[in-house]
Amino acid sequence: MLALFFVPLMLLASGLVTNVLTLFSMYILSGFGMAGIGMGVMHDAIHGSYSKNKNINTILGYTFNLIGANATVWKIQHNVLHHTYTNIDHADDDLNAPFFLRFSPHAKHYWLHQFQHIYIWFFYGISTLSWITTKDFVRMKRYRDMGFLDKKNEYKKALISMIAWKLFYYSYALFLPLIMVPFSWWIILLAFISMHLVTGLLVSIIFQIAHIMPINEFPLPDEQGLINDNWYGHQFATTSNFSPKSNLLFWLIGGLNYQIEHHVLPDVCHVHYKELTKIVSETAKEYGMPYHVKKSLVHAIWDHTKMLRSLGKKHEAAMG
Repeated sequence: MLALFFVPLMLLASGLVTNVLTLFSMYILSGFGMAGIGMGVMHDAIHGSYSKNKNINTILGYTFNLIGANATVWKIQHNVLHHTYTNIDHADDDLNAPFFLRFSPHAKHYWLHQFQHIYIWFFYGISTLSWITTKDFVRMKRYRDMGFLDKKNEYKKALISMIAWKLFYYSYALFLPLIMVPFSWWIILLAFISMHLVTGLLVSIIFQIAHIMPINEFPLPDEQGLINDNWYGHQFATTSNFSPKSNLLFWLIGGLNYQIEHHVLPDVCHVHYKELTKIVSETAKEYGMPYHVKKSLVHAIWDHTKMLRSLGKKHEAAMG
């Protein structure tokens, strides 16, 4: 995945690319590599499950910075807020979306949401462009206000580090091709954007179809702020698997078609999910917990689309 991301960019930086079709092809190939790094390398590393060696996990976690995002922000957003409070409105940061998107039946409803199942694919596509430009900065500040990054100068150091990493990313992913490739700047910029459209769409779909599904629950805490379930039961109720028989998909997306196994065992590397699924599913059955599985990626995307459409209707807002 690292090679799939970096080799096309190295070819662009070398100045050997003199064809527009090749320009877009190189960037799009790099987009698949970027998605692969996000799902199959950094995801395990930042969870601390890629290796038993903490230093290796830290180093490989920086691959997220290499693709323009930020490991510090992701660790808070994903490891802490998403995995601890899965599908809980206002707590799971994956549910906190701009006003024109609605991912929870408990979120405020706007008339525009009735069309979100149509226009959401565009916003999925530009999601990583948002990451590398504004979202990381907005979230880092918000997380500081929430009490994270509260050690002396921790926020300042994290902010400076993030700016440096992003400048480094732009230098080889965009600025060098702008200098070396013999085309107008806007053509190169469009090719760069096409890379992110591929990455954003792939990553968003894979993570969203694990939780924003008709069969998954969206529980709310009681007056004391407690959820009426144990942590494992909560993960089973709010998470879904898909395409369990696809070896190719398993490799391409870092085992994230086994999201249930990942959520109940987040400190285990994804290469073990297939062997664990029988144990996990039988344990769920033994204790009367749900175990949601969609047989294919297409079925999962279809159900996710239906869920988005349902969330866009007024009656769903009344239920929330």
